[in-house]
Amino acid sequence: MKQKILIVEDDPVIRSELMVLLEGNGYEVFAVTDFSNVMECVKSFQPHLILLDIKLPQESGFSLSSKIRAFSDVPIVFVTSCNTDMDELNSIMLGGDAFITKPYNTAILLAKIASLLKRAYPVRGNETLSYQGAVLHLDGGKIEYEGRQVDLTKNELKILCYLFRHAGTICARADIVEYLWDHKLYVDDNALSVNINRIREKLSGIGLTDFIKTKHRQGYVL
Repeated sequence: MKQKILIVEDDPVIRSELMVLLEGNGYEVFAVTDFSNVMECVKSFQPHLILLDIKLPQESGFSLSSKIRAFSDVPIVFVTSCNTDMDELNSIMLGGDAFITKPYNTAILLAKIASLLKRAYPVRGNETLSYQGAVLHLDGGKIEYEGRQVDLTKNELKILCYLFRHAGTICARADIVEYLWDHKLYVDDNALSVNINRIREKLSGIGLTDFIKTKHRQGYVL
């Protein structure tokens, strides 16, 4: 299965060049052209990595990165003509994983993308976890129940992996957040609730209703 990359770049020439480069290197690519609709594109395309410019028509890349981090830890690479130390610092503070200035070296850009993808989505082999008839496929990023299955985002997979490995015990919200994100300073606590709600919707769609239970002021339990 091809890894998916979302391009958020308003220069049509650069956008086209990036699409040709990435598709030629085996990635599935989608480029945003309606910059009033970026967040919807992120949520619907569910990319494995985002290439994000800073200066955009509707909203800055910094602002978009901050919003994306409220619900996803997808790797974000800023590819931009903004090249001051403050720009690079802001990119890190607001959730960026890499900062590459234009004009970029294509070999370096591809190497950085490959490195981030390898780190974010390590190959686990054919490992699965099971609980009460539900099977979590760690390699394929899916959960299966009674012959039905649904795809999971990276965060959804990590949350379920944590819950499966602690099945039957209450998992504190703080412990799950720490497991998901190394730097809690830039994480909105609401991001965990958003992810849990989305997981519950997906589980319900395959017949797993009330699979994740909330323990008031304590956390979650399978």
